[in-house]
Amino acid sequence: MTPDALKQTVLDALVGVAPEIDRAQIRPDVPFRDQLDLDSMDMLNFMIALHKALQVDVPESDYRQMATLASCLAYLAGKLAAKTPAGPDRPR
Repeated sequence: MTPDALKQTVLDALVGVAPEIDRAQIRPDVPFRDQLDLDSMDMLNFMIALHKALQVDVPESDYRQMATLASCLAYLAGKLAAKTPAGPDRPR
């Protein structure tokens, strides 16, 4: 998955949880809870939406790593890279 596609998937998941969100206004380095006024149920629903969209498990102990758009993208990119099988031209 490309970085842009991953970002769109994350933003789609956020909008699914809080439809009033303006994607263009989301700052990459500010916690979602602070800038979007998400509560713990919103964050749980966000994690569920990401799991459904990406088939990536995010243990509760890693939720802190999903606090901002930038950290969320970095975390998910790492998880997706670890999930991608190695092939003849894709060394692990």
